[in-house]
Amino acid sequence: MHTHETARVVIVGAGLGALYAALKLAPRPVVMISPEALGTGASSSWAQGGVAAAMDPADSAEAHAADTVRAGAGTVDADVAEQVARAARAHILDLTDLGTPFDRADDGSYVMSREAAHSFARVVRVKGDQAGAEIMKALVAQVRATPSVQVLEDVLATGLETKDGKVTGVMLERAGEGGSAPILLRAPAVLLAGGGSGGLYALTTNPRRIRGQVIGMAARAGAVIADPEFVQFHPTAIDVGEDPAPLATEALRGEGAVLINREGARFMRDVHPDAELAPRDVVARAVFSQTQQGLRPMLDTRAVLGNRIGTLFPGVAAACLRDGIDPTQQPIPVAAAAHYHMGGIDTDAQGRASLGNLWVCGEASSTGLHGANRLASNGLLEALVYARHCALDIGAALGDVPTKAAPVVLSFEEGAQAPDETAVSELRRLMSDHVGVVRDAEGLRQALAGIARLEAAFPSETFRNMTATATLIAAAALLREESRGAHCRSDFPDTAVDAAARTRITLSQALDLRASIVEEELA
Repeated sequence: MHTHETARVVIVGAGLGALYAALKLAPRPVVMISPEALGTGASSSWAQGGVAAAMDPADSAEAHAADTVRAGAGTVDADVAEQVARAARAHILDLTDLGTPFDRADDGSYVMSREAAHSFARVVRVKGDQAGAEIMKALVAQVRATPSVQVLEDVLATGLETKDGKVTGVMLERAGEGGSAPILLRAPAVLLAGGGSGGLYALTTNPRRIRGQVIGMAARAGAVIADPEFVQFHPTAIDVGEDPAPLATEALRGEGAVLINREGARFMRDVHPDAELAPRDVVARAVFSQTQQGLRPMLDTRAVLGNRIGTLFPGVAAACLRDGIDPTQQPIPVAAAAHYHMGGIDTDAQGRASLGNLWVCGEASSTGLHGANRLASNGLLEALVYARHCALDIGAALGDVPTKAAPVVLSFEEGAQAPDETAVSELRRLMSDHVGVVRDAEGLRQALAGIARLEAAFPSETFRNMTATATLIAAAALLREESRGAHCRSDFPDTAVDAAARTRITLSQALDLRASIVEEELA
């Protein structure tokens, strides 16, 4: 294996957290590892709702933090929620200065959307449903103009090198179907900002490449993983057979859109007092139940938006029209789809993982902010806050900024085994069927046994990263014998008062559980 040394901080990922951290690290030299062209393939670009922040004088960071704790179903770290909510306003102002064209009223104030479980309209948006894309566009332009940032495009991180409990380097391969022999890039610090794991499910709103690989590679290196069982399912993915599924932002329901089924019944009023604006897990389970009953749930925007949907929510309108749906005349078919992973690599207040020289921000991390059920539009906010925390802490840990750091030049050779697409499809189906919106012990055990079988048959490094994360999700879901937030067990439907604690688990522990299940099946 070829080995390269660099004085640059290695940032794995190219989404919001990665870009923002690179800018906050400047002028410290960094190298970003991006599997695709910068600005594409990241979940951040697809985020429709916006960034939650108490920008209205009548709102407050304290109210935002309280809503975050309430939505998280008993496992939110209240100190983290308060700290993140207090920081939100400054980050909105910073993004504005960096060129993000947030929607503004005639008086210059920010236009705010109302989303589920928020007590106030506090989601700052761009062009209705274009927040992620426009924030990314602004940050990409800034990164391209920052001399200290080198971007390696079409390169994929597949593993971490460790020594004495510290990360010393990153294994890299050429991205794409062909793959390549791995190259080890040794660096003084590594920041993982490579997204979540929604793509491990057959029905997801996440970009195709976001399949738990970053969480998996950290877990395989020995990092502690927190709350992996808590996967959020978005209740209104547009159900038209696309993979990934287009998203119908929650802001539509904030504007008054309602959920109906094929019989025209508005089913959420019988489920929760807040109806369509109930917490996301409640709405997702209701939509899933309608689907399971063959009642075809749909989002009806006709009465409240009519023709305005095209100008207020252009992304949603375009997705509908692309699949032959006219939302001004027809309700939009929807389904619950894997959307956001509250769990991830366990991090402290500075974004440090349990392994030395390793920091994590964004969806790959688990900071304690989201608990068992993320409050809408807190995802981008968390990525911003912890990208800055990581940048400041990396700077403090490394000390003086290098006066010279040569660009990283890699020459890949043929030799790696790319993931088998049939195996990936089977893994995704296993996860949707047995580790999805509603779970039980029998299904989770089937999932773990199936993951073990697939992993043994298709041992590519990238696929092993996927199966590691899938194993952690299923194992933690099996161990949590209650229903809480986004984690719903049909065989343990009640929330246990004495179980309001976060999960912390290693891959070794999850693999031991998986092995015991396989042994029982073979006995």
